[in-house]
Amino acid sequence: GCVPVSLDYYTLPRKRHDTEDVNNTRERSSRGRGYLYEESLIRIQSTKQSSTMTKEKLQLSLSAGGLKNVAGLGKGTSDPFAIVTLLASGPGEKPKVLGRTEVIKNSLSPKWTTAFLFDYEFGKETHINISVIDEVRKRSDKPMGSAVFEIGDVLGSRGSIKAKKLKKGGTLYARLQKAPPRNAGKLALRLRGAKLKNVEGMFKKSDPFFELLRTYDGQGGGSYTPVFRSKHIKNNLNPKWEPATVDVNALCDGDLDRRIQVAVYDHESSGKHDSMGTFETTVNELVKASGSGTFTPNKKGKAMGTIHVDQAQINGADAADSATTNVTTSAAADPSVVPMPVAVAPVAAQMADMNIGSMPVPVAPPQRSPTFVDYISGNCDLTMSVAIDFTGSNGDPRKPGTLHHFSSVSGQLNGYEKAITAVGGILAKYDSDQMFPVVGFGAKYDGIVRHCFQVGSDREVHGVQGILDAYRGVFRTPLVMSGPTVFTEAIQVAAAQAKSRQQVSPLSYSILLLLTDGAVTDVEATKQVLASVADAPLSIVIVGIGNADFSAMQFLDDFESRSGMNRDIVQFVQFSKHEYDKTSLTRATLDEIPDQLVKFFTSRGIMPQEDKNFSTSKIVVEDYSEDCDIDLSMDYSADGEITLNGDQSAAYVDNSYGANVSGVHVMAPPSAGATAPGYNPHAVSAPPIHGALAAVPPPAVAASVPVQPAPTTFQVQVPPGVAPGTQLQINHPTTGQQLVVAVPPGVPPGGVFSVQA
Repeated sequence: GCVPVSLDYYTLPRKRHDTEDVNNTRERSSRGRGYLYEESLIRIQSTKQSSTMTKEKLQLSLSAGGLKNVAGLGKGTSDPFAIVTLLASGPGEKPKVLGRTEVIKNSLSPKWTTAFLFDYEFGKETHINISVIDEVRKRSDKPMGSAVFEIGDVLGSRGSIKAKKLKKGGTLYARLQKAPPRNAGKLALRLRGAKLKNVEGMFKKSDPFFELLRTYDGQGGGSYTPVFRSKHIKNNLNPKWEPATVDVNALCDGDLDRRIQVAVYDHESSGKHDSMGTFETTVNELVKASGSGTFTPNKKGKAMGTIHVDQAQINGADAADSATTNVTTSAAADPSVVPMPVAVAPVAAQMADMNIGSMPVPVAPPQRSPTFVDYISGNCDLTMSVAIDFTGSNGDPRKPGTLHHFSSVSGQLNGYEKAITAVGGILAKYDSDQMFPVVGFGAKYDGIVRHCFQVGSDREVHGVQGILDAYRGVFRTPLVMSGPTVFTEAIQVAAAQAKSRQQVSPLSYSILLLLTDGAVTDVEATKQVLASVADAPLSIVIVGIGNADFSAMQFLDDFESRSGMNRDIVQFVQFSKHEYDKTSLTRATLDEIPDQLVKFFTSRGIMPQEDKNFSTSKIVVEDYSEDCDIDLSMDYSADGEITLNGDQSAAYVDNSYGANVSGVHVMAPPSAGATAPGYNPHAVSAPPIHGALAAVPPPAVAASVPVQPAPTTFQVQVPPGVAPGTQLQINHPTTGQQLVVAVPPGVPPGGVFSVQA
């Protein structure tokens, strides 16, 4: 969720137009402002300390379609631009304006070429607010709508594209792509036209400008998308355009032989420009043509004149075997400096118009060894399953302070719920169908200890909320918490499911989130099972809940090297070390998954693939959210700088464990003692059944937790050689029931501790 906090001022240069008319409040004719011709790549460098987690560079591009015209009666069509604000992740941080796009004049379906560069971490959420604004003279700009996107949400969506409806009308599109691994330099380009064909009519001359366009093509090709747009030259069929500087990565991903397109248009004040011809070329061909080469633009098979290449050269490229590590530009370091004109491809042009048909948005094949982002954007589907410990050592769930106790206070979660919402909330973003198998272990049904039983009435539940509801519902069934702690069966079932899914989809990869309150009873059996499933497309995240001594579980961290396994598949994290920091928990638990996934696929020669069944017509457009998609108030200083209004309550992302799991929210500042919204603690779920893959329907729902006899307190003596945290199997002195208890911290061998059961 998001909760408002006060914002300090953040400044950003407000780009001026090439022509100003102080006598007009708004100028809509072709004699006025025209385009903002110098497009920018806004580079963002985090000020936080680096993490061990794998980071990758992503580029965010924006477009919109069907925006509402807010220019006013008789004032033409709106001139939209977008401002990107990084929302703070808690009350100790501040939101930050990252940058703004260029203005697209007279357009309600803008395709901005400015893009924004992010550090991406799999285990960290990053929320951004996109404000679309109609630029008006004398600093009276008008909001056209806002939307909040989470970077992982966008990347996990099909095509790495996410769309949201805006309150005032229209749709905003966000697209992510992997940033090229090295700086391929800037293309310094100077073009001129000669004897271009006039398309203006009998009594007028065309006003030509040109665009450079690229593709996101995979094996099947793809549509061209503009990445640079020149100024137009009025009434001139022999135009000499101003020198252009274009980022080579933006134009062709650093591949100098990749096909690009040059398109010439006759500028129209309405924004509906007429084609004057196009031609295809490459950066290498442009460079070879520098000084004397020419190209012929064609329109419907007819020559439309000549384009001369007066200059084309690449400057500032890194060596071919080096990667860009420092992404800070002078513009990013000094907010008073206008960013250099570095174009980055926007969202594909078709997606700004909802009548775009089924043109595919292909995935470019990686030029180096594929990375996690290559797989996620290359048709890899992550799936999640959950296994939960119901052994008796968790304590009586009816008693406050025990590990499975559910608070009656909305938003107050136990450790299991916190781990599910935190880790599950991240992983769910990358699961295409949002359906998750949930199993339990360590409980008795019908007098038999079950080491893998279905949790919930269905084999799979929907969303993180469904996991929570199923988990709570177990305690309304005739369950008897028992032991010992054995999760080998849960691991084997998860591995079998992972292999089964991969037979249908080779790029399927599964993650098992396993939650337990203590060390495994049989370490050697667990090791053998882990070694046996190492060939499955599976990673296992084990989270230790509670304050037991988990030192016996540390064998998981170095098990790969000791066991001879060909890859690491397990990560163990002790929840208590991250109990008050949700981001710290997700980073720790998910740290190794990107490398594990990449190693699995590359070792088998499985490469990222183009999603041939995807088209922009299949993009799911989310509705506007009153709680989340707020308009941020902007101020303009006398020197033209843009600031967030420091007097308003702006948004930070509520990153606490108690935040509502249904999505990001923006709400009034909470009053003293108020709690975050939560889910229904009285949700009823059917009882589990033996065998996670069983198809037999479960029995009827029990009304409540089974009535247990009054607890008895008795003493247990620690056997020789047994360390704190070790689980002991004992018999209840009164009922004879088999129990599993953990030796408390500080109790040595021969010592005595009390047990109430």
